[in-house]
Amino acid sequence: MASSSPVSYDNKKLEEGFVVGMEEKKPIPNHENVLQKHAAFFDLNHDGVIYPWETFQAMREIGSGVLLSTAAAVFINVALSQTTRPGKFPSPLFPIEVKNIQRGKHGSDTGAYDSEGRFVASKFEEIFVRHAHTHPNALTYDELNELIKTNREPKDVKGRIGSFVEWKILYKLAKDKNGLLQKETIRGVYDGSLFEVLKKEHTKRITSS
Repeated sequence: MASSSPVSYDNKKLEEGFVVGMEEKKPIPNHENVLQKHAAFFDLNHDGVIYPWETFQAMREIGSGVLLSTAAAVFINVALSQTTRPGKFPSPLFPIEVKNIQRGKHGSDTGAYDSEGRFVASKFEEIFVRHAHTHPNALTYDELNELIKTNREPKDVKGRIGSFVEWKILYKLAKDKNGLLQKETIRGVYDGSLFEVLKKEHTKRITSS
């Protein structure tokens, strides 16, 4: 999905599976529905609807393997299709409507998106205040697990699964060479800019191999 502001990257070589060189960006406007921008990356033909095969292809473009991309496509589209299509008859193609993506916001999350899909800066900063014990601007694997566990809500099975899957995929694809999830990397997920970075670097690895 498109970023809400320009993003610059240095020329430091990226190692496979790592994301580095993301510079601090301008504040995200409070009124923008950045969750739509996050989701729009997966809308490959820009028609406002995301089908499972688009989710699969987008996952492949950011460096995910075939099995993980398949599982993600099934999980994401099945989980979000009907909630983003209020009042419509269920579709066997499990489409997701980008304009209503905020309706798919699940519980047991960080709260960095509000109910309208807007970015909540205070909740984002809280992630690192509460869980970044080793490095002030990054999360280790154990700290990430602590974050996931802390955000669990009672009896919220769907939200717990959603949160677990999202964070684990992010860690697998975007951790740096030291096994850390950097603050700006995580911020890039919320505004959607990280996906384009991962796509570009995955393309570089393919063309140079």
